[in-house]
Amino acid sequence: MTQPVLKVSNYNVDFWVDGFWYPAAMDMNFEIQPGKTLAIVGESGSGKSSSAMGLMGLLAKNARTSGSVEVKGVDMLKASSSKLQSFRGKEVAYIFQEPMTALNPVYTIGFQIVETLRLHLGLGPKAAKARATELLDLVGIPNPTVSIDKYPHQLSGGQKQRAMIAVALACDPALLIADEPTTALDVTVQAEILDLMRDLRHKLNSGILLITHDMGVVADMADDILVMKDGRTVEYDTADNIFNRPQHSYTQELLAAVPKLGSVPMRTLEIKQEAKPVLSLKNVVIEYPKRGRIPAFVAAQDVSFDIFPGEILGLVGESGSGKTTIGRAAIGLIPVKSGSISVVGQEIAGAPQKKLSSIRRHTGIVFQDPASSLNPRLPIGESIGEPIFLAGIAKGAELNTMVEDLLDKVELPRSYRNRYPHELSGGQRQRVGISRALALNPDILIADEPTSALDVSIQARFLDLLQELQGKLNFACLFISHDIAVVEILSHRIAVMQHGKLVEIGPRDQILNNPQELYTKNLLAAVPVPNPAEQKKRREARAALLASGGN
Repeated sequence: MTQPVLKVSNYNVDFWVDGFWYPAAMDMNFEIQPGKTLAIVGESGSGKSSSAMGLMGLLAKNARTSGSVEVKGVDMLKASSSKLQSFRGKEVAYIFQEPMTALNPVYTIGFQIVETLRLHLGLGPKAAKARATELLDLVGIPNPTVSIDKYPHQLSGGQKQRAMIAVALACDPALLIADEPTTALDVTVQAEILDLMRDLRHKLNSGILLITHDMGVVADMADDILVMKDGRTVEYDTADNIFNRPQHSYTQELLAAVPKLGSVPMRTLEIKQEAKPVLSLKNVVIEYPKRGRIPAFVAAQDVSFDIFPGEILGLVGESGSGKTTIGRAAIGLIPVKSGSISVVGQEIAGAPQKKLSSIRRHTGIVFQDPASSLNPRLPIGESIGEPIFLAGIAKGAELNTMVEDLLDKVELPRSYRNRYPHELSGGQRQRVGISRALALNPDILIADEPTSALDVSIQARFLDLLQELQGKLNFACLFISHDIAVVEILSHRIAVMQHGKLVEIGPRDQILNNPQELYTKNLLAAVPVPNPAEQKKRREARAALLASGGN
């Protein structure tokens, strides 16, 4: 047996809050061999990120750690600050969950890589810049000689994540800690990032500690898996055993909650011949006007589709494809340059504000991030009741009754009406977002990436709730997402967008099982599935598809 890159023994993390020590991770024991990947999985609050941050001494001052954490034979918990400083970046590197907050916004990405190289390897300015350019090319940043002088805000989400990986890999670390490295990335970008990490692991023989709640990513990358719940290790075994022979009930529940592409029964909806669409787009063009030096940008080109009563249309595509733009235009939040958008037969395009306000009573929207869409100063009950009050439908005791009924519909206790958004979990806030969107009994609901930041078990409950409400209330829904497995669960039809154009639209099963467009085929091939053996086949098939140019 070779010496493990990381060996963790009897490891604990605690936080001092209001006079008490609260445990975040308890009695953890695991190791990572060179060239191997260990995935730590579990829901939010299970202690995944806290335990990983503690390994590198990156926790806040109110935290304490105990036990033993050996990296290449050096105990990180007992090492001096100077020793830790020399290890971070050189022997142990960290890919943070949100690159925009981890990268320094006032320095170019090139400067940040060069700084790491000069600090740890002592390279001169020219040699460091040449190496930085090589690293950007290695991680797939387009035109690295130009991109090296770009600031983080000038890169897309996937490019920022690649830049973060370039910084992390600058000194060929022995251990790479990747904390949710693909969260909120498109499936195609995610597949490229995972391919990159896999290739680099083999080239450098580094160990990888992968932290994620995406079981498809785990199936694609992990050799071993450690499952955490409430700060404790509930199961630790090989990926094959965890996926195919899970022992603990929590692991079984976690795997059962994961959406699996191709496992959902066929969904059909009979639309009556005389039925009129609730939402209709005809030849819609949306353009963001020129601002200073930034030229005008066409976000949507000649988009046409209808959604009928009781129908759910899934809208998929990569970031920048125009999905959210279409969703916001559908309720009049974004003006259209040309074309027609009508809601329940009333034209939105070019409508005056007074008419728009009346049309919006027929619509509801659930935003991607409920925390930022809810007023932090208002109790939940006031946020839910606000649309009803402003529409002049009810007030006083009648309004209170309607708010309580809405809380009942989304299965939240009525007492929560007096709580503030920060006192609720992510899944609970998303339920509040749904209740607010349904407050006026809309004919059409726009759901914009409502599950992207939710744990799989919370996501599963959220999707069940949305389906149940849609079945009872029979509203039409435009469901926008980059998670095709989630779209499969809900949708009757699927529309695929690329670069502002609608490239394909049709029944769910036809789009998923017999796609006509190359872009749709590539999109589906990039979706990871929570089964290591099947995912390996899908990865090889995707590589063959890309190599053949889709033929």
